[in-house]
Amino acid sequence: MKFSKLGAIALSSAVACFAVFGSASAETLRLSHNTGDATTWHKGAEKFNELLSAATNGDLTVRVFPNATLSGGDQMKQAEMVSRGALDFVITSAINVTPLVPEMAVFSLPYLYSNYEQVDATTGGEPGKKMTEIMASRDIVVLAWGENGFREVTNNVRTIKSPEDMKGLKMRVAGPMYIDVMNALGANPQQMQWTETFTALQQGVVDGQENPIGAVIIPQRVYEVQKYLTTWHYSYDPIFIGVSKKRWDSFDDATKEKVQKAATEAMIYQKEITRKSTEEGIAFLREKGMEVYEPTAEELQAFRDATKPAFDTWAAKVGDDLVKSFQDTVAGAN
Repeated sequence: MKFSKLGAIALSSAVACFAVFGSASAETLRLSHNTGDATTWHKGAEKFNELLSAATNGDLTVRVFPNATLSGGDQMKQAEMVSRGALDFVITSAINVTPLVPEMAVFSLPYLYSNYEQVDATTGGEPGKKMTEIMASRDIVVLAWGENGFREVTNNVRTIKSPEDMKGLKMRVAGPMYIDVMNALGANPQQMQWTETFTALQQGVVDGQENPIGAVIIPQRVYEVQKYLTTWHYSYDPIFIGVSKKRWDSFDDATKEKVQKAATEAMIYQKEITRKSTEEGIAFLREKGMEVYEPTAEELQAFRDATKPAFDTWAAKVGDDLVKSFQDTVAGAN
């Protein structure tokens, strides 16, 4: 009886020890992004957690924080926090990183791209590798590129068919480069956190904004507070999943391989659902009551000409050699 009792105690102790040590080996990492939990950004982040957790048998899981909550709603600050190791992972767009890494503005230069083939040639080619190297020098390891998309313009005042139609409009913008672009078009740009934008549009603090259809305008319900949309494709914005160098260096080689694979597959998935949503988006937005205008080639050229000064200004900031590598790759994809 005593032996039986001792055996039961020993068994329960072993189980308790296993539970303690098993939980001690598991780790939850934090990932921040700056859009809501209905977006393809968030779905990509959730997919990353799903894949990484499965690959590590639950030893590594990722807790996803939307709306830049870990940086107090400041979408630009997330990259800086990852850079110094205060955050493990970030999913953010290239334009949101420009305060820390000005070269990232190269992706979003006005009218650099005309189609997805050109985009994929840069993110998947030498320009993408170069940008990964530049980011690594700022202590952020880019694991994979995803998609925010071609940024389209919306407003509540009028249909935008020409640069003249932009004049005087109060436009919410995400970053410094877009301030110069809007100024070149005669608009009144106002830099604002995305978390504040919906209310600002609703209350008429700003007249309009610019963002991709599939990744932001539809899932963030911009159509509820905006009447007009023009598909001017004036700027492209990739997103990426990045990890702090400090955290990356703490992984052994086997773990790095699992993290890399999960990130790559998650961003492939995110890009696919973003493009699908964008493809179906025009009809959806019209059903929701938006007036959608699709410019002619001549009208797009007028926008391209009007934004050329902003292109030149930011090309100089980014670096002529880097811009040329992007332009050459774009030309080769035509």
